[in-house]
Amino acid sequence: DTVELTLKNAADSTATHSIDLHGAMGPDGGAAVTQVAPGGQATFRFKALNPGVYVYHCATATVPMDVSCGMYGLFVVEPLEGLPPVDHEFYVMQGDFYPAGSRGDKRLREFDMEKMLDECPEYLVFNGSSGALTGDKAPRAKTGETVRIFFGAGGVNVTSSFHVIGEIFDRVAREGASEWSTNIQTTHVPAGGATIVEFTVQVPGDYTLVDHSLGRVMKGASGILHVEGSENPEIFQAVG
Repeated sequence: DTVELTLKNAADSTATHSIDLHGAMGPDGGAAVTQVAPGGQATFRFKALNPGVYVYHCATATVPMDVSCGMYGLFVVEPLEGLPPVDHEFYVMQGDFYPAGSRGDKRLREFDMEKMLDECPEYLVFNGSSGALTGDKAPRAKTGETVRIFFGAGGVNVTSSFHVIGEIFDRVAREGASEWSTNIQTTHVPAGGATIVEFTVQVPGDYTLVDHSLGRVMKGASGILHVEGSENPEIFQAVG
């Protein structure tokens, strides 16, 4: 496909911003032609040539500051024949955040450059905030259904060891590659990278999505996949 993208920067913005799509081949992935000042906009076109799942992010100095404040996302390019159908597709993106002050302080806080340079994030979260994939916002499926998760690590610094507790990935497109690996428990996702995982849910219950560098769960890197349906004692059963 040919993709046309327009980036607009709000008039009340306080900084220039841009977009670098890892799935676009051209100068800076588009950032060279989308340095947009407040109140402006820029448009470019590119041909999507390589299937996969790609990170995009702001690429205006200071890039790490903008990325660590959440200016990133995922861009999926399907192969010509499309991806095999599944019952559910979910998008999950991990990011690390560096606010000044102490963890748990609920006030608005400034970005802490020294924490970022030292690679010591105060929070690591999925989809932008602690609890973004829990409660009423948790993704849902039913037993016997197939699930595909597009998972990315926005960074700015931290890689992810993505794992779903109580599940095994039937297939993983490591780093979004066209070649699939099978029967994977935990997959590594580099900062600025992404992956695709697929599995079938067989037993009802809550399945926790984590970065299996488990200290990060205490900083917010967790979510829930809620599965409803009939019990399946042939697969899993409490005894005694």
